[in-house]
Formats: sequence, structure tokens, C-alpha cells
Amino acid sequence: MRLGLALGYWGRGPDPRHLELARAAERLGYDSVWTAEAWGSDAFTALTWIAAHTSRIKLGTGIAQMAARTPTATAMQALTLDHLSGGRMLLGLGLSGPQVVEGWYGRPFPKSPLTATREYVDVVRQVLRREGPVASDGLFHPLPYRGPDGTGLGKPLKPITHPLRADLPLLLGAEGPKNVAQTTRIADGWLPLYWSPRRTEVHTASLADAPEGFLIAPMARAVVCDDVAEGLLPVKAMLGFYIGGMGHAARNFHADLMARMGYEAEARRIQELFLQGRKQEAVLAVPDAFADEISLVGPRERIAERLELWRTGPVTDLLVTAPDPRTLRVLAELNS
Repeated sequence: MRLGLALGYWGRGPDPRHLELARAAERLGYDSVWTAEAWGSDAFTALTWIAAHTSRIKLGTGIAQMAARTPTATAMQALTLDHLSGGRMLLGLGLSGPQVVEGWYGRPFPKSPLTATREYVDVVRQVLRREGPVASDGLFHPLPYRGPDGTGLGKPLKPITHPLRADLPLLLGAEGPKNVAQTTRIADGWLPLYWSPRRTEVHTASLADAPEGFLIAPMARAVVCDDVAEGLLPVKAMLGFYIGGMGHAARNFHADLMARMGYEAEARRIQELFLQGRKQEAVLAVPDAFADEISLVGPRERIAERLELWRTGPVTDLLVTAPDPRTLRVLAELNS
């Protein structure tokens, strides 16, 4: 199991620790570093900055939102950064949810998310393969554009720049069972949002047809500390926000996933509290047990024991959100 560093997206401004952590991860032998985006900082710019200050570590978007860019624009950014970094790019993509797609990007959330994802991935693959002009008869990403408000002058184009790698790895952030199953067919890997090494059976059916070499790269909060309860508070805060606020009461993919993992009543209670404006109560309503099983928190000995669970399952890459170089070093030592 390889280790990666997941930096996430910025809060109010750039996090001055991110570059230091990325460099520390490279020195410690971490395989990859990942950036993200929500509705603030973007994933590619921060990743390019890190690329310029590192030399070996792989560079992943974990995740870039499909609604933010057309598939050709995403492919252009990926192939550009792949060239500039000497072939270190890992393209992680996600559809996001209706709240973000419609509220931030001003686009309709697709009525058929699986179809929209397939079309998007197909166009990105066409650009990277550069076998001919890029064209698609898809419903969501037609190329050239044939809508009634178009000029009719568009024509399929072949990328000017030759991509460095036609097989640049593409991973998808997927949550629903059908979406995960499709990911095994059209992508090189999967970026689970929550992963419990104690509940791998939740995804057994969806991963049944995963090909050899398929990447499974979940993200997990990691921190070496003496007080487990205190160390879990950032995990609970993240869960409270995602499960309570990242989606509509009737359509929240994160809450649905928590329910499938055995915490349905708790997920609905977190949603209820958050949507009532009782955000602190929503965070406190997150069960310690759930926060604990999807993270690596506590003294070194406790983390060592729990890390063994992650290594015995199907996970190929553990992407840790670690707040300090010490935690990165301990994990590197334990995983060596």
C-alpha cells in the first residue's frame, strides 16, 4: 500500500503549511500529493505550484470538479501539467452534487449522472490519445456543439499539443454503488470519500469486476496524538459539514453513503441539525465510532495497529490528510 498526502482545498486563504508538507512527503518517500477544490481555490493551480517545488512525487487532483470545466479544458490542463512535471500527473475527477453544480457553476445537474460521467471521461481520453479529431455524439458533452443557439460552424479538432502520456491515469470520485461499478469499467482508479477497513463488504459487489492494477485510493485524516477524542474533532467537523451541509435534505450523496455504512439514523440526525442551523450540534452528533474507523488518530502504537487493517484490504493508495511533518514521518516508518 502506497502513501499519498491529501492537502484538500484552501480555507480563507492559502495554507502556508501545504508546500512544506508536500516537500516533507516527497523526502519521506510518499508516492503522491493531492489537491482539491470546492467553491474557492482551484485544484490545478495549487498543484502546479507544488510541481515546481518538487521533483519526484506524483501530482493528483483529488478531486477536480467536472462542472468547473468542459472535458476538453480539463484534458488541456492535465496534459499541460503532465508535460511540465515530467509525467507525474494523476487526474482525479468528480461530478460533485446538485447544490454545487447548480449553485456555484450555474449549470443543471445531469439527470443521468452515470451517462454524463461516461461522456466526460470519453472526451478526456480522446484528447490524451490524440488519435484523431475529438468528437462526441453525447447528450451532455457533444462535440462539436450542435445546439439551436450555435452557429453550426464548429468542427472536430485534434489537439495541437502532443500529450506526454496517452495513458495518463484517470481516477474518479464516486459514491453510489452503480457509479463505483462504472468507475471500475471506465477509469484507472477510484477515490472513495469515506473508507472503513472494517466495512469493505459495503463495496464488494461494486468492485467485483475491477481489473488488475485498478487503484483504490481513499482519503483519511491522520494525526499522531495522545488524546483520541480531541484528535477526532476535525474528522467530526468535516463529517458534520459534508453530511449536513454538502447537499440538499432530499439529495445528499455523503449522507446516503454514511447510511449504507451502517449509520443511517445518525446520518439523518446530522442532516436535520445542520439544516436547522444547529451546526455545532450536528458536529457533536457524529458518532466517534464512525469518525474513528475512517481515520488514523491516536498514539503511534494505536495507529500502527489500525494501519494493518488498511493494508490487508484492497486499498492500493492511502491518501492521508496529515497536519504536521511528524505524523507524515510516523506513517512512513510504520508503512515501510
